Amino acid sequence: MSGGVDSAVAAARAVEAGHEVVGVHLALSRAGGTLRTGSRGCCTIEDAMDARRAADRLGIPFYVWDFSERFRDDVIDDFVAEYRAGRTPNPCMRCNEKIKFAALLERAIELGFDAVCTGHYATLVDGPQGLELHRASDAAKDQSYVLGVLNAEQLAHTHFPLGATPSKALVRAEAEQRGLTVAHKPDSHDICFIPDGDTRGWLAEKVGAERGDIVDRTGAVVGAHDGAHAFTVGQRRGLQLGVPAPDGKPRFVLEVRPVSNTVVVGPKEALATAQIAGERYSWAGRPQPAGEFACHVQIRAHADPVSATATLADGLLTVVPEEPFDGVAPGQTAVLYDGTRVIGQFTIDRTVSAVAVDA
Repeated sequence: MSGGVDSAVAAARAVEAGHEVVGVHLALSRAGGTLRTGSRGCCTIEDAMDARRAADRLGIPFYVWDFSERFRDDVIDDFVAEYRAGRTPNPCMRCNEKIKFAALLERAIELGFDAVCTGHYATLVDGPQGLELHRASDAAKDQSYVLGVLNAEQLAHTHFPLGATPSKALVRAEAEQRGLTVAHKPDSHDICFIPDGDTRGWLAEKVGAERGDIVDRTGAVVGAHDGAHAFTVGQRRGLQLGVPAPDGKPRFVLEVRPVSNTVVVGPKEALATAQIAGERYSWAGRPQPAGEFACHVQIRAHADPVSATATLADGLLTVVPEEPFDGVAPGQTAVLYDGTRVIGQFTIDRTVSAVAVDA
């Protein structure tokens, strides 16, 4: 129970369904703030108290479990390491993979519980080969993308009571009817452990700032930067280029090279990506595919899925979209779908541009 409306209503529905429910709030920061700032905040005392009030209203036991060390090791340190390596990580994916459906689930099972129930918007379908992870009924709130890291064993011990709800407005209305004080609490946004939203400043403290070159696709120096970690693929603003493009058009970040502390820029067209690949993959409740297969691929939490052909060979999963992706960065997660069903996911390690260097 995060202290938000979704987990509170999920708990209420679990109680109503006849389950023996215990509310658990995760303390993920040893230095959690006292108050939230609008939609920002992580592990604040306010969140914990909101969760406790919801549990009291539902008449269920409530506990706070300290996973701050695991969260630091598996999510925050990973986030910093990925940026140091020039990649753009998704901490929500790591948190689901390492904390909510690993550390939390492991402790719950050890204590005799059957499953973890959360307020995520996704659905589970009992298919011919076991449980299948599918998109939620509310496409605007669907969170199947960030759950794509779950495997068959984790899905077997998971409940998503909100998945079939048509809209978030209905969840808030239900919370109000149940007398839950979080009915109109704002949703959380941004990276939870950077509550002020200043990711660049936070990374500068963790990674350090070192001046380096900004170059075009031919290698010509066109500007300078104060830290490659501050740039992400697709970025346009804040480049401070000293040499304008020959055609006068804006340039975008195409690549971040941490070893040489170099940022590569180029025209918007060069962001088109013809192929992505990775070696760190998993399958969401289905056998590992063999060879080539058709799918849809989503490369961001709220991006449109793209028709593609995927090939698994020699430990490398390669995806070729029918239409090029736009602005893909190594470190992002690609989630594969078959219709509404999640097939699996992989971390993007390499990309191939759809535009030649001399274009």
